Amino acid sequence: MIRLIVGLGNPGKKYEKTRHNVGWMVLDRLAEVLGTDFSKEKFKGKIAELRNDDGKKIFLLKPITYMNLSGESVGELAKFYKIKPEETLVIYDDLDLPLGKLRLRLKGSSGGHKGVASIEQCFGSQNFSRLRIGIGRPQTKEEVVNYVLSPFREDELEALGKAIDKAVSCLKEVIKKGDIDNKIMSKCN
Repeated sequence: MIRLIVGLGNPGKKYEKTRHNVGWMVLDRLAEVLGTDFSKEKFKGKIAELRNDDGKKIFLLKPITYMNLSGESVGELAKFYKIKPEETLVIYDDLDLPLGKLRLRLKGSSGGHKGVASIEQCFGSQNFSRLRIGIGRPQTKEEVVNYVLSPFREDELEALGKAIDKAVSCLKEVIKKGDIDNKIMSKCN
């Protein structure tokens, strides 16, 4: 059962519309669609709460620790509410997927993503679900930092909007069902 959905990003206006904040963008849209908001600030993050069809509480978390320390926020909330890694779904940007492509998996590796690596370290496990949102890749490896911290270009906004809508649709199914199954993974992927 999924009890915690985490969207990765960086706090502050400067990062609001950047590629690295696509996890936050998805959670903001999900909260809006489901009629909740991130009114609580606790566990080094902004938190929204909702209930699934069975009445079970689900937390939406946007860590405000900056990307590379996301595990601190996730770890504190998970420890307090006794949430296991396998009850967690993390949403984040992925350089290795084309812009707008989604990939939902039950577990995996960080793939070099420092925010995900921080969560793996905090849990001591890679056994949590991941929803990766493709942001494309820059021409050279040297451009990666500037690229992920840059805003989406005007010509990319339509693909981004569609990806966010699709991610929200998938997450609504995960919340309704309470878990991730092959049918949901097929739909998302």
